[in-house]
Amino acid sequence: MTVKQQQSRISAAHRLRWRPLDIAVGAGLGAVSGLIYWLASLLASWIFPLMTALLPGAAALLHGVFYFPCTLSLLILRKPGAAVYVGVISVLVEILPGNAYNVPMILVEAIVEALCAELAFGIFRYRRWTLGTTVLGGILIALVYNAFLLAFYYQGVSLLSPRGVIGTICELISGVVLAGLVSWFLFRAIGRTGALDRLASGQDVRQV
Repeated sequence: MTVKQQQSRISAAHRLRWRPLDIAVGAGLGAVSGLIYWLASLLASWIFPLMTALLPGAAALLHGVFYFPCTLSLLILRKPGAAVYVGVISVLVEILPGNAYNVPMILVEAIVEALCAELAFGIFRYRRWTLGTTVLGGILIALVYNAFLLAFYYQGVSLLSPRGVIGTICELISGVVLAGLVSWFLFRAIGRTGALDRLASGQDVRQV
């Protein structure tokens, strides 16, 4: 191994290493996400049935509200495991005031969604923090979450049935728009305020 390769490996290890600041910011992001999840769950209890009555499968258009922090946390922290860390904290915060959902199941959902986002950025070795990668993360989450719903919640619904096709299309739209575009532009907006200046992500945004 050449000196240049050794320096590159050391630089990569330093870049991906978690610092106390990253842990604190991730915890704060997880707490805010958990509150969003809790409020969204309350609203979903009457919005989702209404959307389903109007068009079965249409409620999936809003599912991205429950997984956009996966991509957002990776954009902000730029560390392997950021989505999983923030996702687990968000679920723990969400269940504190009380939740109508099965706690082990929503924890599994959060981890699965986070791993999908991690895969999108991990493909590029956590080096490519672009809109395209963020949208890819949203698409992966949407596809896997849609399969998860069909397997565990809607066993009687076929993927190729009208309900299954509409739900899949709406899920993909939600993933692209909420977990992809919204996460990206929200990250950029937060970065421009200077709130992320102590992080590499914030410094990049301010330099543009």
